[in-house]
Amino acid sequence: MQVILMDKVVNLGSLGDVVKVKDGYARNFLIPTGRARRATQVNMDAFAAQKAELERAAAEKLVEAQGRAGKMEGFSVTVSQKAGVDGRLFGSVSNADIADALKAQGHDVTKAEVHLPEGPFKTIGEYSVVLRLHHDATANITVVVVGEQ
Repeated sequence: MQVILMDKVVNLGSLGDVVKVKDGYARNFLIPTGRARRATQVNMDAFAAQKAELERAAAEKLVEAQGRAGKMEGFSVTVSQKAGVDGRLFGSVSNADIADALKAQGHDVTKAEVHLPEGPFKTIGEYSVVLRLHHDATANITVVVVGEQ
């Protein structure tokens, strides 16, 4: 299926690109989330009329995300979790726990923006975490996991 991308999509294209994707990917993900429209002549004409406005909105999102990333770069957050004497946690520290800890300190972060490539943390320690605030804006923070007394 041919679609027009309404936003930048990782490993697919950027705003305004006409790409061919599998029907299910378009019907179940891209179109319902507003990231794409079917590439019909009517939609292509409508996109051409809106292109300047969409590019302006995308640029504003990027500037806002870069501002947030600048404020959070190098930030350190502490998360406490019950742990055994050997340093292993009873449970784990996930991206939702990290997002909640950041929100408690005044940073507006969703759990989808916290990237844990190796999965949740299961031991006490200090970890480097990447926050993907936008496709082109990331921030590196430090998460310190401590055992609860």
